[in-house]
Amino acid sequence: MIDALRRSLAAKLVVAQLLVIVAGSVTLAIVALLVAPGLFHTHVREALGVVPETVNDHLDRAFMDSILVALGIATAAAALTAIAASGFLAVRMLRPIRAMAAGAERIAAGHYEVRVPEAGQDELAVLGRAFNGMATSLQTAERRRRELVSDVAHEFRTPLATVQGYVEAMADGTLPRSDENLAVLTHETHRMARLLEDLSKVSMAEERQLDLRLGVMDANGLIARAAQAVSLAYAEKGVTLEVREGLESPAVLVDADRIAEVLGNLLANALRHTPQGGSVEVGTRTRSGDVQIWVQDSGEGLAPEDLERVFERFYRVDRARSRASGGSGIGLTIARAIVAAHGGRLWAESAGGGRGARFTIALPPATGPPSSNASELPVPLSRLHTRGRRASTGDSGRE
Repeated sequence: MIDALRRSLAAKLVVAQLLVIVAGSVTLAIVALLVAPGLFHTHVREALGVVPETVNDHLDRAFMDSILVALGIATAAAALTAIAASGFLAVRMLRPIRAMAAGAERIAAGHYEVRVPEAGQDELAVLGRAFNGMATSLQTAERRRRELVSDVAHEFRTPLATVQGYVEAMADGTLPRSDENLAVLTHETHRMARLLEDLSKVSMAEERQLDLRLGVMDANGLIARAAQAVSLAYAEKGVTLEVREGLESPAVLVDADRIAEVLGNLLANALRHTPQGGSVEVGTRTRSGDVQIWVQDSGEGLAPEDLERVFERFYRVDRARSRASGGSGIGLTIARAIVAAHGGRLWAESAGGGRGARFTIALPPATGPPSSNASELPVPLSRLHTRGRRASTGDSGRE
């Protein structure tokens, strides 16, 4: 029983309140007994003059009795108030604390969906919101971990089966150990390595663990450099690439290499889904206080139900497209995660099938002039248009 009281927060609160009351009552009694009689006698003499000894003794007893009764009543009332207040506070404090303790135990057991009440504005409500935020982060991390394991198992099944089949066939002599068969094995192992790298990258980006080297950059320069990087592929396929700069020169605080990776994915994705003779535009503008970079193609377009799903891992609009011709399938997933790591947004728009699609990046504007590196970016390409053989340019998540 005593051990339980020692562990009880409510008991500790009551004891603390009672100790304060006892200390105050004792101090008040000592002061009253030492100081009050002298003051009382002084006032009696001033009011009545010299009084008989019996009257004086009677007055002293009456005064002391009234002091002791008043102290007793005040102490009892204070003690009862302290017990009631401590009990009320203990209940208000212990209920959320016990809920958080129980929630922590369930989270430790793997139940990340647990949440605790967070009503109010006091410190316990703040603690409850922080607890729920932690639980949400853990739940998200666990969901992504499971998705990653599932994705790895699903995506590695085919290349592993291919490698295993070729190795077993060459081992028993069914297939010769030719350069052609070894090339197939090399291609499949490279494919698995690329999948691992892409999955690792998207997981790091979603968990905000990317190493971002931020600098103030000119958005027009960023799209010029991205267009320059894919110009040969566009020329080989015979797709027109136009760069449309905004009238102003908007500056953004970004990791130039990471944003170049995003733009490379978007431009490769647009090229993949735009037929020969089509066109793609990349440009900048300012909207609603954000700096926007957009990529517009005249290709296959997207159905309304695909506008958000194209950013999911391994989602394919065209189910007939193979991994070999369509990339690993997480290019847009990586792109959105990188943009989000910069505090921005990436979304898709389309008027429907066969009417092209637009992908837009919105980034907060930077304060201050662009860095010197931005001014050294290539001169924007006004127009690239050459017909020729089809080219493959990187990975894309819009499949």
